[in-house]
Amino acid sequence: MSSSSPLQARISAIGTYVPEHILTNEELSHMVDTNDEWIVQRTGIRERRIAGAHEFTSHLCIAAVQNLLDRYPNSLDDVDLVIVSTHTPDLSSTPVACQVQAHFGIPAAGAYDLNATCAGFAYALHTASALVAAGVHHKILVIGGDALSKITDYTDRSTCILFGDGAGAVVVEREEAKAAFLAYHMGSDGTGAKHVYRTGLATELNGDPLLGEGKLVQNGREVYRFAVSTVPQGIEMLLQKSGLPLAAIDWFIPHSANLRMIDSICEKSGIPSDKALYSLEYFGNTSAASIPLALDLGIKEGKVKAGDNLLLYGFGGGLTHAGLIVRWG
Repeated sequence: MSSSSPLQARISAIGTYVPEHILTNEELSHMVDTNDEWIVQRTGIRERRIAGAHEFTSHLCIAAVQNLLDRYPNSLDDVDLVIVSTHTPDLSSTPVACQVQAHFGIPAAGAYDLNATCAGFAYALHTASALVAAGVHHKILVIGGDALSKITDYTDRSTCILFGDGAGAVVVEREEAKAAFLAYHMGSDGTGAKHVYRTGLATELNGDPLLGEGKLVQNGREVYRFAVSTVPQGIEMLLQKSGLPLAAIDWFIPHSANLRMIDSICEKSGIPSDKALYSLEYFGNTSAASIPLALDLGIKEGKVKAGDNLLLYGFGGGLTHAGLIVRWG
């Protein structure tokens, strides 16, 4: 599914949050058979942030929104919808979005969670931009947040080295003068669901038993293959639909899963590696939070400037993927 018609919506504010506690590669080497050099060479990750015992996804999301408010004081005025992308909600039957709405006392706003795992922020951003551009909503608070440490098996070397916790929030509102959402592309391959999952009510999938007992299970090799084949094709489709040449893309902001994966995607897509922004080095793979965290790092480091064309691309469990080209500022 793709679009070539720019949407009259823009991102007007951003805020992020990561927990205070740092889990280093050295600390992980005392938990499983690994070491700093091995992890950095294979993933690019040096540290990750871990939520406290009583800190959950709602707390991360609320802190990210508070950071947004500290930087853009009036940005929640007239918000009429809250969308939270997460696959680690505090409670299975209470949306994190409702907890955010209640905390900030946002009046008369709808609220719901969206689960597209690591592609979730891109899915939620696309949903919000389309709703705003269609005139269905005026201003939407979009949050990507996950507390992956809560579902990580710290005896499994293949997964525990990857994941961290965090959240990022943006406000999407109407833009009459100049459309900022230039193109989107999204898709899925449900046949690959067995490659990344966490058991819930069901303990089998298509007749095959599931493992993990509530912890995240991932076939890294298959996810890698999916990403490095699917994302370059999606990037090509985005460029075709937007009418922009690759040279017009100022920054590529993919899901921060693994630096090797990002490098391979850049190589296959013809994107210079120094145009890729990622958040994995000191935050790890934060799932739905990784793209807004990387974007905010780019802003704080003075890289992302008003008028820049950003190519965002998320991919993950499901298997799901989604990309957008957005003009910043």
